[in-house]
Amino acid sequence: MSTSRPATRLATLAAALGAVLVLPAHGESAAECAARADRAARDADSALTGAVRGSVGGAAFGAIVSDKSKKGAKRGAAIGAVVGGASSAHRQEEVYKRVYDECMRSS
Repeated sequence: MSTSRPATRLATLAAALGAVLVLPAHGESAAECAARADRAARDADSALTGAVRGSVGGAAFGAIVSDKSKKGAKRGAAIGAVVGGASSAHRQEEVYKRVYDECMRSS
């Protein structure tokens, strides 16, 4: 009977080790997922970057299309800044939602 005790201990140890290796690690909390999503959204283009890009593109378009290129460039830049800033802000929001949802799903 003394030979079965080490075998029982070994079997118990193997089962415990197997359970630890098989069980998933703890999931991330909502706060951890929000922090991860916030970092990802900040890494995406900012609204200011989108406004600058939009104003440059709008100015070029306005100058080409308008009869009075200077006035058209100003109008195009203003409209481009608004549209570019809004689209970048929307893109940041979408990145935040996507990363947060993926994080919460994997938890």
